[in-house]
Amino acid sequence: MNRVPFSSPKGTVARLIGAARLDDKGFAVHFGRMTTANDEQTRHKAKMANRKAIQDAEVAAKTVEKGLLIVHTGKGKGKSTAAFGLMLRALGRGFRCGVVQFGKGAWQSGERTAIERFGDQVEWHTLGEGFTWETQDRQRDVEAARRAWAATRKLMADPTIRLIVLDELNITLRYDHLDVTEVVSALQARRNDLHIVVTGRNAKPEMIDAADLVTEMTPVKHHFAAGVKAQEGIEF
Repeated sequence: MNRVPFSSPKGTVARLIGAARLDDKGFAVHFGRMTTANDEQTRHKAKMANRKAIQDAEVAAKTVEKGLLIVHTGKGKGKSTAAFGLMLRALGRGFRCGVVQFGKGAWQSGERTAIERFGDQVEWHTLGEGFTWETQDRQRDVEAARRAWAATRKLMADPTIRLIVLDELNITLRYDHLDVTEVVSALQARRNDLHIVVTGRNAKPEMIDAADLVTEMTPVKHHFAAGVKAQEGIEF
């Protein structure tokens, strides 16, 4: 199908749509109907109206409202970043939120500095003692995990908290610092208006099965492999 500009006798720009051949003088001769820009706009509008009707019907069919268990996992960068972005949205809607960091050390990250500006709208607990390869002490890691889980249960029992980020909980469960059955059962028994976001690679199958939403971050390219170090404002 060929589309070429065509000037009608009245000067309107149109298009000829159809087959074409060359006449004996080398000029293109087109066979087909002529459509105007107005025709194309009419078709586009009808197509979008049909699409909107389908979308509206699909949205209207969704009637359930509930607290979600959301899991961010995978080997790619951005799991915690996405969780804190979601928290920012919730804070913007006036929610009280909580954070429990399981595996990361007690350094002051950029997101913590920013979110703490919301004052008592956020309750933040950093109870990990660093990555497992830094502590090199399994019993210390288990004890830190238990303290973090106790803080989690306290936040879950607070009726004013509407969203909780459990940062690196998946790593804690991967190394069996907590019992996965106990943790997942408690998360499933959350209040109906409480959203919980769990981050960390290697999410356990039990966590994935229990979740309402699971996103896997897939690495495609990372600057660290090219020798670029972790940078303020990007990694922390």
